[in-house]
Amino acid sequence: MNVNNVSITISAVSPAQYPGDGKSEIAFVGRSNVGKSSLINKLVNRKSLARISSKPGKTSTINFYNVEDKIYFVDLPGYGYAKVSKVEKQKWAKMIEEYLSTRNELVQVILLVDSRHAPTEDDKIMLNWIKEFGYNAVIAATKWDKLSNKEKQENLENIKKELQLTEQDTIVAFSAQTGQGKEELWEVIDSLVERNRE
Repeated sequence: MNVNNVSITISAVSPAQYPGDGKSEIAFVGRSNVGKSSLINKLVNRKSLARISSKPGKTSTINFYNVEDKIYFVDLPGYGYAKVSKVEKQKWAKMIEEYLSTRNELVQVILLVDSRHAPTEDDKIMLNWIKEFGYNAVIAATKWDKLSNKEKQENLENIKKELQLTEQDTIVAFSAQTGQGKEELWEVIDSLVERNRE
């Protein structure tokens, strides 16, 4: 998709605030500081649409971005950040679960994992959860530019193995710095949205 027009519609904390216009939604989820905001900004050709922070755990709402008045990108709160209070973590978990389990407009959840490290237990739980709701896995392995060529191949294989990905699943190596994986991810998103319209 050629993106010229994109804007934030709402930062929601409850279903009553979700947009009601029926557009397809692509949700992005991952642990805190995995690069969700950077990935969204890269996909829509903006520098600071989604707020980027060096402090993990910054996104504490569900942010809906209207892309070309055709689809919403949905930025979910990051999980697994230690310095957030238990109460806050539970609140975010409930918010994420409520959205993922009740939202009819949701076409796909894209799970972001940091390509420099093995997937965490939280990543595995989230992926199982996504699959339980009937979605195939679409994984964006972020921060790809920070790996050496040797690490790239090894780490990608390790991510596939740790997450037990199958032929039906998709993994895209992504760099918000270089733009690698941007076109590939858009192809995945476009085909999912198209299939949902049929």
